[in-house]
Amino acid sequence: MSSEMSKEVADWIQTRGVGALAEKMGIKVVELSAQGGIATMPVEGNTQPFGIVHGGAYVVLAESLGSMAANIAAGPGRHAVGIEINASHTKSCSAGLVTATAKAISLGKNLTTHEVVITDEDGKRLSTIRITNFLRDNR
Repeated sequence: MSSEMSKEVADWIQTRGVGALAEKMGIKVVELSAQGGIATMPVEGNTQPFGIVHGGAYVVLAESLGSMAANIAAGPGRHAVGIEINASHTKSCSAGLVTATAKAISLGKNLTTHEVVITDEDGKRLSTIRITNFLRDNR
């Protein structure tokens, strides 16, 4: 994966956006390709009552990034639909910015699977999430 996204992908994100929920959560895409990508999310505003990041927030971050990568993999005239997601939260975080790094496990004609690792500012793993998307033709 390159350290920058192509102009075509950057334009695609600019036109399409990241979605209303991801915007509310402060998710920012840093890098994106079919092979994966990088996105960040602030801890503030995405916590549960104990002051740590809500596990569901990790899942939204990972699903947003993994689904966008799958949509790039789908190609013109096709789109990705999430069909399965699995998350294992291993550490908590109460401040700063978390970073999601997605890597393709499989990029098939009809299915993609990405693993998304979420880390804190010190690089400590907080959550590991796997997302599978079904690729289908636009109607």
